[in-house]
Amino acid sequence: MEPRNQGNASEFVLLGLSEKPEQGTLLFSLFLCMYLVTVVGNLLIILAISIDSHLHTPMYFFLANLSLVDFCLATDTIPKMLVSLQTRSKAISYPCCLTQMYFFHFFGIVDSVLIAVMAYDRFVAICHPLRYTTIMSPCLCGLLVGTPWAFSCFISLTHILLMARLVFCGSLKVPHYFCDLTPILRLSCTDTSVNRIFILTVAGMVIATPFICILASYARILAAIMKIPSAGGRKKAFSTCSSHLSVVALFYGTTIGVYLCPSSVHTAVKEKASAVMYTAVTPMLNPFIYSLRNRDLKGTLRKLVNRKITSSS
Repeated sequence: MEPRNQGNASEFVLLGLSEKPEQGTLLFSLFLCMYLVTVVGNLLIILAISIDSHLHTPMYFFLANLSLVDFCLATDTIPKMLVSLQTRSKAISYPCCLTQMYFFHFFGIVDSVLIAVMAYDRFVAICHPLRYTTIMSPCLCGLLVGTPWAFSCFISLTHILLMARLVFCGSLKVPHYFCDLTPILRLSCTDTSVNRIFILTVAGMVIATPFICILASYARILAAIMKIPSAGGRKKAFSTCSSHLSVVALFYGTTIGVYLCPSSVHTAVKEKASAVMYTAVTPMLNPFIYSLRNRDLKGTLRKLVNRKITSSS
């Protein structure tokens, strides 16, 4: 029987990535592997940066925070989906749904702002190399990381408080694999205009504004790189930015489509595909993107693995 509610919802039904039961085993295996790679990769990055004093610099401090956020973002959504696929139970209680929604937006906002902070770090390193250590002081680095966490806490809590005032009636089936704002709002039988205005306002602040700042930073970086006389120097400068640019393309390419494009172009399939990119694919790929193109980090990870093998043999 289809779940219906004539007042405040007690639970929702997450329809998942596919409503075909025969695809459940394949999806479970795929996302379990992706999640394990995400966990191991991001925790290795954090561990490597923590134990190697040579990596105690602003760039790696921001990277460690990004890895922590990516791990938490994936953990907020994927384990619940895996449990649903394994048990074939798609129900999620209303409090659990709001909790998942809170942490999804909390870590998503921090992720977005941290990527912009890392662009600023590269801007200072390339455009003002002699003043880098002075500008990127421990105090400023702490402020650049701590502010997004505090700001995100406030914004995410506001989202949940606005959601909690809504009444849901009719079908409580959510065409998604986790509780996100937009699919849940469509199920409400009360006015959601305040929620939608707040979503657009927040999206402008935490997606559009950081993205514009990143573009401005890289415009200045590109201009500075082109002034470097040697081809080797230009190549080295470009290589320090290439990893970050890959992450920018992956993250903002999908989040802008979901939260800033008109709702008329949204479909459930497009929303789920985009969500998979920034909740599963991007957190999984980030450790590879940063470590494979970074000699110092790759060296530390190799030493860490070799030490583990030696101690266990």
